[in-house]
Amino acid sequence: MSEVRFRHPDGTIVHLAYCTNVHPAEDLDGVLDQLARYAEPVRTELGAGRLGLGLWPARDVATALTEDPAAVARLRAELEARGLEVVTLNGFPYQGFHAPVVKHAVYRPDWSEPARLAYTADLAQVLAGLLPDDAAYGSVSSLPLAWRTPWTREQRSAAQAQLAVLAERLAKIKAADGRTVRVGFEPEPGCVIDTTEDAVRELAGAVDPEWLGVCLDVCHLAVAFEEPAAALARLANAGLPVVKTQASCALEAVRPGDPAERAALSSAAEPRFLHQVRERTPDGVRTADDLDAALTGELPGDGPWRVHFHVPVDAETLGPLRTTRPVLAETLRALLGGPRARTHHVEVETYTWSVLPGRIRPTARPDDPRGLVAGIAAELAWTRAELLAIGLEEEPP
Repeated sequence: MSEVRFRHPDGTIVHLAYCTNVHPAEDLDGVLDQLARYAEPVRTELGAGRLGLGLWPARDVATALTEDPAAVARLRAELEARGLEVVTLNGFPYQGFHAPVVKHAVYRPDWSEPARLAYTADLAQVLAGLLPDDAAYGSVSSLPLAWRTPWTREQRSAAQAQLAVLAERLAKIKAADGRTVRVGFEPEPGCVIDTTEDAVRELAGAVDPEWLGVCLDVCHLAVAFEEPAAALARLANAGLPVVKTQASCALEAVRPGDPAERAALSSAAEPRFLHQVRERTPDGVRTADDLDAALTGELPGDGPWRVHFHVPVDAETLGPLRTTRPVLAETLRALLGGPRARTHHVEVETYTWSVLPGRIRPTARPDDPRGLVAGIAAELAWTRAELLAIGLEEEPP
């Protein structure tokens, strides 16, 4: 039987989950329906005694759970009855993540706005009520402060003040409930925190690392052409913990001028999500804020492109395009292959199944629940195999 808890040689329990932001539910009944329609069938498909979920509670769901402790108890009971557990929440999208057009709206409210603090604090309180009794801590991932423009001195100051308040509220949760919840800020191309260098600049010395750190999204790391070992060393030297890792892969076009690769890239330019592109050149990394802009001339196409388009982590190629799966494998080894576990939570986050174009879509069909269940289970099976190959051992339920 496959499991989703692993013991590192240093004794750390490493939790594996998949992120439910792939499912378009923004009320509590919808979240409960996800458990029956997708999550429990994924567990069965995987052959696991239990399954980890990285829940995405949209603003209305967080409000419902915060205002009604009985609703938290109901959700926890449903999780336990279906063999599911939650140690991490995705608090990046606020709401409307499956609207016809999301793009830059996913960054609002940003960390200069009180609504972002209120939402994140509510998520932390909810997670404290959902954590398994034996979980060392819970994690919430959040956006990289804001999209890079506009980002004024006043906004930066307001965000720093709110992060200090957030740490205080997390400490109060621990004092009241005995549960530790930590928040990780997720570097993403085009944002105030674009790379791990930016994370060090914005967070090191400015936040309390007992409560706040980094959520390392490996798709984003790869798009920025960051080297995993160097990035992790940079964070460690700055005293910033990796409170959560998102196992994810980007699209890669080795020869973006090749007609077949360009046609595949064109098919991936879709209207819902932002797909930032980076091109490696002899002079450094060049940038485009979306795939359609890159295709219409913002990038020359002389060097390889990496595209912020989360694709199934078990796929090495998608049509004529590659994925950054080797970067994911290297990052997991750097995080968990040494004498000490450098992350406790690994969340597979492929939220783009519904917009994967037919030209590069794997066999699994996102419009068929059975196809999506099979696709998610295959991603978790691949990640599980990688963790075992690194040297972790499965922890029985």
